[in-house]
Amino acid sequence: MNQAQMILTFMIVAFSFAIIIIWQRESIPERARRPLAIFAIFLVVCAFVLMMISFFI
Repeated sequence: MNQAQMILTFMIVAFSFAIIIIWQRESIPERARRPLAIFAIFLVVCAFVLMMISFFI
């Protein structure tokens, strides 16, 4: 796998995780909801940063 494929795979996983958290928020226990949402936001931000870096390198 080259670097672009790894970044694309990470982006797909990050956005998929965020979408699943949004869709299933009623079935996620209250104590786990906030940490999972923060983790999903972190993954999406990292994916966005990696995408921007890959454009300039």
